[in-house]
Amino acid sequence: MADAMKPKGPMEIRFSGSGGQGILLAAAIIAEGATAQGKQVVSTQSYGPAARGGASKAEVIVSDEEIDYPEVDAPMINLCLSQAAYGKYAADTRPGGLLLYDSGLVEPDDTVAGCELCGLPFTQAALERLGKKVVANIVAVGALVEVSGVLPADAVEQAVVNRVPERFRELNSEAFRLGRRLAAEARDGTQS
Repeated sequence: MADAMKPKGPMEIRFSGSGGQGILLAAAIIAEGATAQGKQVVSTQSYGPAARGGASKAEVIVSDEEIDYPEVDAPMINLCLSQAAYGKYAADTRPGGLLLYDSGLVEPDDTVAGCELCGLPFTQAALERLGKKVVANIVAVGALVEVSGVLPADAVEQAVVNRVPERFRELNSEAFRLGRRLAAEARDGTQS
């Protein structure tokens, strides 16, 4: 999939879920990782009126050249961390793109066609392997980087470290690496 994620022009990425799932942080991490690589970046976000539980969406556009239009219409990579987000945004995924979702929280349906579906248990893995479901968003970021190859993993992991409070840095780094392992295991057909 990583080779398919190298389109000519800007790379549009959408992150969606419910408030409290860390959608905005996930997008900020990807944006910072891209900036550290010298890329041009535009990041936008929107969320519902409730701080927790309301709809949340963030979008990042990454490009080697100046970005002319700062809106995501059809993301090449679309991450959905809730069923409501899947229902609202999954069908927008560009044909040939990647639709990544939390397989423990999202039940895919036949409304999405022409893109690669990749469901991984982000929340379950965060809880079972790290003891904290709050880092499911970082697990998802690790998987996104591993599956898509959109940015170097070390640049994104450094952005994770930069974006979280010092006392949570190791936990979040572990969550990022866990996401990469989940994606690699799915790709290789293995499980640890």
